[in-house]
Amino acid sequence: MTTFMTTFTAFSDLLRRMSSFRRNQNGIAAVEFAMLAPLMIVLYLGVVEITLGISIQRKVTLTARTVADLVSRVTTINNSDMSNLLNATTAVLAPFSTSPLSVRVSAVSIDANGVARVTWSDAVNGTQRAVNSTVTLPSALNVANTQVIWSEVTYSYTPALGGAIAGTINLFDQLYMRPRLSDTVARTI
Repeated sequence: MTTFMTTFTAFSDLLRRMSSFRRNQNGIAAVEFAMLAPLMIVLYLGVVEITLGISIQRKVTLTARTVADLVSRVTTINNSDMSNLLNATTAVLAPFSTSPLSVRVSAVSIDANGVARVTWSDAVNGTQRAVNSTVTLPSALNVANTQVIWSEVTYSYTPALGGAIAGTINLFDQLYMRPRLSDTVARTI
């Protein structure tokens, strides 16, 4: 009988402790934080990466717009002016690095038959388009006997935290503009 009483007392004591453990809420906040913290940190870092990517994409668009706009405002452009213009993209892209940036600007002339050919092309951190090569323009821009300034910008964005997962993302934008002060923009040395 003493064994039974000892066992019963031990079991009763265990039930009382379990009941008291169930009512005790001293560590619940810490447990909830430990469960939610990793998820919240991943969400925060994801939002930061997405925001950074969107910011760089906006800078890429602004760079394409700036290059086409500046070239379309002159009647002739020489090597020095072109070099200064292409190097000015550093200021447009600030505060982001320009090492993954590639900029190409080309003048495309459309002949009387509607064939678009590259008149001249310059690039920084990339390749120029071949002079006299045929290109396809949007149909609304393919007007006979005109010229279009074509700016193309590419940025190879590697997310700081998600680079191992997403890899490098190529951000790209292009813009077409007509020359403003004359019918064509001539390229000189």
